[in-house]
Amino acid sequence: MTIAEKYQQLRKEIPNHVTIVLAGKTKTAEEIKEVIEAGATDLGENYVQEAEEVIAELGEQSNAVRWHMIGHLQKNKINKALPIFDLLQTIGSMKKARDIDKRVEKSGKEVIPVCIEINIGNEDSKSGIMPEDHEPFEKYMEQFVRDVSELEHLRLEGLMTMGPRFGDPENSRPYFKRTKQIFDAIKAMNIPNVDFKHLSMGMSNSYKVAIEEGSNMVRLGTVVFGKRDCAI
Repeated sequence: MTIAEKYQQLRKEIPNHVTIVLAGKTKTAEEIKEVIEAGATDLGENYVQEAEEVIAELGEQSNAVRWHMIGHLQKNKINKALPIFDLLQTIGSMKKARDIDKRVEKSGKEVIPVCIEINIGNEDSKSGIMPEDHEPFEKYMEQFVRDVSELEHLRLEGLMTMGPRFGDPENSRPYFKRTKQIFDAIKAMNIPNVDFKHLSMGMSNSYKVAIEEGSNMVRLGTVVFGKRDCAI
């Protein structure tokens, strides 16, 4: 199947309430153009520079989709990232949140939607807030959300997690389940200036389990584009 056909098949199989963010890491503008024309609504990029290059090549067509930052956002890339992305999924510290908040107005925007990244598996190789560093974690997360909600130029819209990668995606289920519990608990608090609607978890090897556990946003690359041109 072509890239377009793979995407359209997935869109039929995945429930309509689940947003498919296509991870475009290392993919060419031609490949991205193909999925946009096939109906894709959301594109994710891991690196600011790659996003800049692809968007420049796409021109006006880049406006047909929402752009998500799904990789680690370095402080020195914030100014370049803000005009490009519609949602930053990887806020993993208050320092990063404040750094972004200070720069939003200069980018020409009044507010930028963000998600908090949770490193639910406590993996040193991944970014995000580690539960084991902040127990009781649910209480820590409540305070973290309240602190972010006070930042003038950030709108907190949900949680994102990578989750440990296993050969058997079923092993990811407990991690997704706990993330969903945290999501539900925070959502129920109805904290002002917090619009908790995105639970971004699940990738090409685990999205089915993630959706079963409540994910309403999945980040898919390999299952649509094929194997990446470089290692993750």
